[in-house]
Amino acid sequence: MIETDAPKKRRRADPAARDRSAPMPFPDRRKTPRPPLAEIRQGGTLRLMPPVVVSGAVRITELLLISLLGFGIYLGYVDYEGQQTHLFYLTAILIAILGYMTIAQTLGLYRVSSFNAFVPGFTRVFFAWTVVISGLMAIAFFTKVSADFSRVWIATWYASGLGVLFVERLAISLLAKKWLKEGRLYRRAVIVGGGPEAEHLIKALEASANADIRIVGIFDDRGPDRVGPIVAGYPKLGNVSDLVEYARGSRLDIIIVTLPISAERRLLHLLKKLWVLPVDIRLSAQSNPLRFRPRTYSYIGNVPFIDIADKPIANWDVVKKWVFDKTVALLAIVFLAPVMAVIAIAVKLDSKGPILFRQKRLGFNNEPIDILKFRTMYAHATDAQASKLVTRDDPRVTRVGRFLRRASLDELPQFFNVLKGDLSLVGPRPHAVKAKAADKLYQDAVDGYFARHRVKPGVTGWAQINGWRGETDTEEKIERRVEHDLYYIENWSVTFDLYILLMTPFALLKGENAF
Repeated sequence: MIETDAPKKRRRADPAARDRSAPMPFPDRRKTPRPPLAEIRQGGTLRLMPPVVVSGAVRITELLLISLLGFGIYLGYVDYEGQQTHLFYLTAILIAILGYMTIAQTLGLYRVSSFNAFVPGFTRVFFAWTVVISGLMAIAFFTKVSADFSRVWIATWYASGLGVLFVERLAISLLAKKWLKEGRLYRRAVIVGGGPEAEHLIKALEASANADIRIVGIFDDRGPDRVGPIVAGYPKLGNVSDLVEYARGSRLDIIIVTLPISAERRLLHLLKKLWVLPVDIRLSAQSNPLRFRPRTYSYIGNVPFIDIADKPIANWDVVKKWVFDKTVALLAIVFLAPVMAVIAIAVKLDSKGPILFRQKRLGFNNEPIDILKFRTMYAHATDAQASKLVTRDDPRVTRVGRFLRRASLDELPQFFNVLKGDLSLVGPRPHAVKAKAADKLYQDAVDGYFARHRVKPGVTGWAQINGWRGETDTEEKIERRVEHDLYYIENWSVTFDLYILLMTPFALLKGENAF
């Protein structure tokens, strides 16, 4: 049984999924205004499929398909004549793989545009694979080892390789078309700052063939007398405060600021509002008269930008953390199942009420999530909003609950939250919506508090293993927690996560501030 404090929130469709008429990042601008802000804000459920991750996944897939196919045909047809035969064919397969990867990269076969256009894409795949096999045969001929190769093996590998690559590229093409229509393969971008600077930037981006963004609108603090409702064909959606709200409700991947770099005060004021969002922030260098060293700039297409802030965990880091979380959480559930069963029985026997308690907390990008815990309070005294934090010898806590809270065993059901995707194993601990420090809500007590929500919250974290867990009866305690959380975000790595996990049991043994 689970005690819950609020009904489930309905998920809404991403507005990008409804705009199916424009597969390119810069569709033809319509004469009629775009959907109103209320409609555009809906959704945010569809996630970006970073091109670098998609490209890498295709590389790995083709590498495995070609190599396993070649070695499988060898094992099934060629007579084994000793270790030298194995080495001989493995060398040939390795040369073929390296050759194919090199030619495919040169021909642009790992670009998103190649995935989307099947016929021209597979034509180049056919050319690359044919050149590779022809080159392999030429090498064997000129090194006088062609007699040692099975002609049936190489002919079968060539023909079956083409067939497998055909099916693989067709599947990728269908997926790419689907993702393009849904907006998953392009970063959703907004521009902060209208006027001529924004118009020049938009024109430059539209003229850039390799820009991987789709602009959804403009945000500007200036009134309609300075910035009109439409800028270069894109709607003005509101001011900067509206942008923060928009980013909470819709998928947003990058914010482009068009203010001049000389407007230092305005930039600092703007960035103070925006840096709490889990997005890339770029300053346009298109109209900037100052010129820095080339390595200072990053590019969208061929348009230069200055990097202000990066999404903390992006691209392959997301994949690594996802695999780490799911693997360890699943193993933890399997091995800790007997412990959780004993705790469940103890909770049920100790006091009346449900075994599990569900509490609403703030997760990634301030999204409300439901956290599972073993119930540690008497059923009539549970506080789902955490309007009053638990203190030492709190009469609301049961006998079993006091032990569970001190050892943090009440948090064990959160491994299921990790499998569900609401939590990560390691990250800033999620706080209850109305949690307070010295009678102040956390966000009022700490400037920039919501920056800790740029990553998924965790079952454990850097602050927890450094003693900042439990009661927050002073503003200093929550400030120290947030400082540790931000340090973790800026220095994340899988190794750092592993270290925190390994140190967590030792931190729990101290039992500091947990009651």
